[in-house]
Amino acid sequence: MSPVLPPKPEPRADKVSLLGHLRAFRRDILSAQPARLYRAWMAEFRTPFFESYLCNDPALVRRVLDERPADFPKSDRVTEGLRPLLGRSVFVTNGEEWLHQRRIIDPAFEGGRVKEAFPAIWAASEAAVARMEPGKVEAEFIASHAAADVIFRTLFSIPIEDAVAQAVFHEFRAYQRSAPILNLGAFLPLPRWFPRLHRGATKRSAKAIRGLIRGLTAARAEAIAEGRAPQDLATKIMTTPDPVTGETFGTAEMVDQVAIFFLAGHETSASALGWALYLLATHPEVQERVAAEAGALRPEFGVVGSLRFTRDVFREALRLYPPVPMLVREAAGPEEFRGRAVKPGAQVVISPWHLHRHERLWERPDAFDPDRWVGEGREAAREGYLPFSRGPRVCPGAGFAMLEGTLMLAHLVRAFRFQAVEGRVPVPVAHLTVRARDGIWLRVERRSGAGGA
Repeated sequence: MSPVLPPKPEPRADKVSLLGHLRAFRRDILSAQPARLYRAWMAEFRTPFFESYLCNDPALVRRVLDERPADFPKSDRVTEGLRPLLGRSVFVTNGEEWLHQRRIIDPAFEGGRVKEAFPAIWAASEAAVARMEPGKVEAEFIASHAAADVIFRTLFSIPIEDAVAQAVFHEFRAYQRSAPILNLGAFLPLPRWFPRLHRGATKRSAKAIRGLIRGLTAARAEAIAEGRAPQDLATKIMTTPDPVTGETFGTAEMVDQVAIFFLAGHETSASALGWALYLLATHPEVQERVAAEAGALRPEFGVVGSLRFTRDVFREALRLYPPVPMLVREAAGPEEFRGRAVKPGAQVVISPWHLHRHERLWERPDAFDPDRWVGEGREAAREGYLPFSRGPRVCPGAGFAMLEGTLMLAHLVRAFRFQAVEGRVPVPVAHLTVRARDGIWLRVERRSGAGGA
């Protein structure tokens, strides 16, 4: 493997002032962390406004996410910044409201549903190849465009070229630029009546996105009522009743859920795909193995089984650059973590970013090595790999994301060769997901004998 390690944020000094810590957090939560967290099993942070425990101990991760998730609900503080877009979506809710939403959403993603999505993901992959032009490209934009195409094809049976899909895509990019990952509500225990001080541009973009989604969901509700709706994800979710209450999502509720599907299914997939392309560009020997494996591509679901190495490349990209770098929960009652008393209301942070690079869990944690997944990686993954969270709150679209990332990589690398641009090393930062501060710039050339689509 190449000795060049993939880029990693420069950690902050071990001791900084509270104001300096808050400023660093607001800029980027990755570089705001000290280097010791890549080795520590737990770290405690105390401020006048909150106490927080970052847990890398696998036993604590299991307790919070797998064994007793109801005792560690999702923290309202971190979701404050996303409320203008997400409303009361499944991403932000807890308790009975969340259970009701998952009972409706989960059946759309079970079992053979991934196979049903294969034609849409294949078509979006071919379209991404057709759009690609040789020369210098910004890979995150390419990945965002492709991931948005997948979402619209699987949710609403429309390609990204559709006028409404284009409008949502461009508004979402505006939202992404204006929305900080954390706002004032993340740091201070504000009463419900206190204004959250969201940026004007953030609120405008969120309102525009939700308006466009509202139009799509209202039109789909009408098509369902008239018996002419396609059997895609939107139709499945809107026609699935809660098996306990018998209720279905109305248009207003569906707007919230589509917003999170777009955020989770588009933003996270785009982040992972962009970094995967960069890793292949900087490891040409790995890229050629993917290209050789992609020679077997054919538009049949069974082909996925022949793309094992490509899947491991995408899995390794998710390890090094988990799209959602930190999961924040709250202790509902008193707890004890590694001999420390934890008060009710304390913030509990599970950090995929640190777990995926933890020095006690992984061999060569900062190295890009897809072959680790046929060896030690499987064992380490049981304790320290959760790109889609874990337990009852695991992302229901994880199987979709793995299929999408694997197919998209195979299509792009079969048609093109990717090279890093000298002097343009991307710096990972956490915005809505883990992105590159100034984009991921790559040089693209068409492979000999490869067609445009």
